Amino acid sequence: MKKIVLAMMLAGAASLAQAEHLKSLNPAYFDDSVPAGVDFYQHVNSGWQEAYPLTPEYSRYGWFNVLNDTSQARVKDIVLNLGATNPEPGTVAFKVSTIYNQAMDSIRRNTDGAAPIQPGIKKIQNAKPEEMYDLFLWMQKEIADPFFGAGPMEDLANSQQYAMYLSGGSLGLGDRDYYLLNDKENTKVRDAYKKLIAQEMQLAGFSKKDANRIVKNVMKIEKLIADSTWTREESRNIPAMYNPRTIDQLKADYPAVDWDNYFMATMGIPTPEYVIVTNPNTVLQGANLMKSLSDREIKDYYLWKYVSGAAGKLSDDFTDAIFEFSKVKSGVQQQRPRWKRALGATEGAMGEAIGQLYVEKYFPASSKEYMVGLVENLRTALGKHILNLTWMSDETKLNAIKKLNSITVKIGYPDQWKDYTTLNIDPNLSYYENMHNVSMWHQAQEYAKWGKPVDRTEWGMTPQTINAYYNPLANEIVFPAGILQAPFFDPEASDAENYGAIGVVIGHEMTHGFDDQGRNFDADGNMVNWWTEEDAVAFDKLTKGLIAQFDEVEVLPGLNANGTYTLGENIADQGGLRIARTAFLDSQRKKGVDVESEEAKIDGLTPMQAFYMNYANVWAQNIRPEEMRSLTTGDVHSLGKNRVNVTLRNITPFFEAFSITEEQPLYRAPENQVVIW
Repeated sequence: MKKIVLAMMLAGAASLAQAEHLKSLNPAYFDDSVPAGVDFYQHVNSGWQEAYPLTPEYSRYGWFNVLNDTSQARVKDIVLNLGATNPEPGTVAFKVSTIYNQAMDSIRRNTDGAAPIQPGIKKIQNAKPEEMYDLFLWMQKEIADPFFGAGPMEDLANSQQYAMYLSGGSLGLGDRDYYLLNDKENTKVRDAYKKLIAQEMQLAGFSKKDANRIVKNVMKIEKLIADSTWTREESRNIPAMYNPRTIDQLKADYPAVDWDNYFMATMGIPTPEYVIVTNPNTVLQGANLMKSLSDREIKDYYLWKYVSGAAGKLSDDFTDAIFEFSKVKSGVQQQRPRWKRALGATEGAMGEAIGQLYVEKYFPASSKEYMVGLVENLRTALGKHILNLTWMSDETKLNAIKKLNSITVKIGYPDQWKDYTTLNIDPNLSYYENMHNVSMWHQAQEYAKWGKPVDRTEWGMTPQTINAYYNPLANEIVFPAGILQAPFFDPEASDAENYGAIGVVIGHEMTHGFDDQGRNFDADGNMVNWWTEEDAVAFDKLTKGLIAQFDEVEVLPGLNANGTYTLGENIADQGGLRIARTAFLDSQRKKGVDVESEEAKIDGLTPMQAFYMNYANVWAQNIRPEEMRSLTTGDVHSLGKNRVNVTLRNITPFFEAFSITEEQPLYRAPENQVVIW
């Protein structure tokens, strides 16, 4: 059926091939003073950057933000209309509008101040020595993940069933380097974090002296946890995360925890037969801290976990303190408007309920049909690339094709929507209390999966999300309705523009199934080594070359890109570009279009020029230095400019499309290019 739909689309579009015009690209944004071979990113996007300057609200602003603004305006309209219907208590409309209205109600929130969290603070403060373990269980069940975290997820070795995972406790600053490196920039962020802790604890009712003590104890504990945490580079080793342990082994390795009652007390789940420990050293560090720290130190750690998790749902002075910290870490200068923050909270609580209304109004069936055809074109193209690889054996190629053909595709929205009937939202409760109910509801939904088959119909993003993803455990690619807008996708744009944008996105997500992490999983989503030893060695050699290319890029003075940490995304970017080009050329041949002819030009650009230019266009953005540093530290994606300029240097057809010569900076000789997929 998919092939029939595609054939009909291609036939219908053939008569229009000669009349294509630019839709997603704006020639007014091109900068001819910067040659394509010198800086392609600036060549395409200089005008865009001038047209969309950074406002104080943003630390970076790009096409994703533009589309998110559009999506937010639509969602705001949906939410306000729900509230205007005077919905009956207990209905989805009532719950959505109540959450939004409470998030917007600054008067009530500021009047309440820290009152909603005082019962929890007293519970922590008043715990007696013999009650400390029960306090730990309460924290794990309802508040946070002190010392370590646990929960069910698909078993990496058998993705049809759930397994219990045990991981190290989370860090307030996210990345270990913020705690362990003493250079100027990391020290600045760390000092801002200490200030945040002190401010929030005083707002919660603690004296300055007590707040400073809490700062000291929190930093001591989080630094010790950070010291045992994997580096960013080590965190990409998926097989190393799979460390099954029997309950007897858990008892022997981590005696600080009563494992016989832990799972039932915190999750309502019977003790599992085995648990997968993702990072044994970090879990051991957490368990040792539970035994070695004083009750006062542990309570201070719990207090910060509790207050920091609640702060965004309290009064303005709490959220203002969070924003002051964000200014240091990301460079943002102005807090987002309250309505945007309120919408974000509402979508986080009941995103699919809003998404159902979103797709009914803004996502036509024709867009889904078009995407189906594009995906199948890209699948065929990737199959060609796999079969033509010179570094891979026939045995591994067969397994790769099997995996490719097994990829499930989800477009637009889920086939089955979440049921929010049991979610309790009461306008008489405080905003914090209702959002705590939301958190407990979502947690209960996750725990309820235990003992049941894995539900492959679930989505990891809401339909209105401006993004896409590949899930290796389900071997699926997912494209929410939100991203299916120009410049990524526009039915009225030229084929070249669509293939250069959403086509590359599709190819990118497919290639994730074969990147340094995705390649560890087979066609069924199980962590199985389906590679010959020789092919694995060849793959690793190629990836090292790609790592080196990104490592050499200086992002800011003294700060280089991290080719190892961003490897998976860089592989997917390059794979997406190569595959989309093949799919585009195949589609044009089927239409009888000669892409090299004068008649095929689109407003003066050759189709291949439009293809590569729209790829560069979707990464257009302005960004602050602080955000560049923060993303280089903690994001697996390369910065937008590098996703364009560094990636394209490995693609000879790109050079040909713009007549880029050996004398120009972007040129890379074929023998120095890295071609993986």
